[in-house]
Amino acid sequence: MTDHDLLSDVWLAGVDGCTGGWIAVFVHPTGDATHIRVAPHFSDVARAPEVPAIIAVDVPNGLPKYIGLGGREAENAVRSLLGARQSSVFSVPSRAAIYANDYRDACRIALRTSNPPRKVSKQLFMIVPKIREVDKALRAYPLLARHTFEVHPEVAFWRLNGELALDEPKKVKGRAYQPGLTIRRKLLIANGLPPSAVEAAPPKGAGGDDLLDALACAAIARRIHSGVAKPFPDPPPRDEFGMPMAIWA
Repeated sequence: MTDHDLLSDVWLAGVDGCTGGWIAVFVHPTGDATHIRVAPHFSDVARAPEVPAIIAVDVPNGLPKYIGLGGREAENAVRSLLGARQSSVFSVPSRAAIYANDYRDACRIALRTSNPPRKVSKQLFMIVPKIREVDKALRAYPLLARHTFEVHPEVAFWRLNGELALDEPKKVKGRAYQPGLTIRRKLLIANGLPPSAVEAAPPKGAGGDDLLDALACAAIARRIHSGVAKPFPDPPPRDEFGMPMAIWA
């Protein structure tokens, strides 16, 4: 059996949250084979027929007891890389704030567990259910935690673009912005993702930007598998449950 044959048996997954749950792009370490689907639950990705060896997901992994200025070290480590896109990196509050009963309670707890005191942004609070889902799964299944890596799509595109921040956003006023989407599609293809996947219509339950973000995560999953991806910060700090808090690219 050749090295190519061995790699063709390995699947990796790039995952992004979407209205239908989670959009997952399964790829081999090399080649054009891709499987794209929407899974209702994050744990479904790990249990998929592909059994991915690496899951690169766009959601915070590892939650601190307390935060400083700007959120976790991970957020602070990548913002300066992104230029005009740095607003896409939300400050992640404490674990207690993530598990609050409602937004008001989350802000109250966040103020108590941050220095300087900071409330939870409404944008971050909108993805709290996704953060909780991943956090619960990783803490319940240590093996899954060892194979799951936090990725941020804009940091991924920064890496795919030769470590240059993108000038164009994906959306403007909540609507798809075609110049920004076109740039991202070209980068994904230039970095080895097949045009058939990059230009595909998203599956039901996901948007076109969700698909591109999941593909960017899949590109970083390949980098992780090949050993060339780096964590921000390096080395990653760990939360109270031992989970690393870093964004990989």
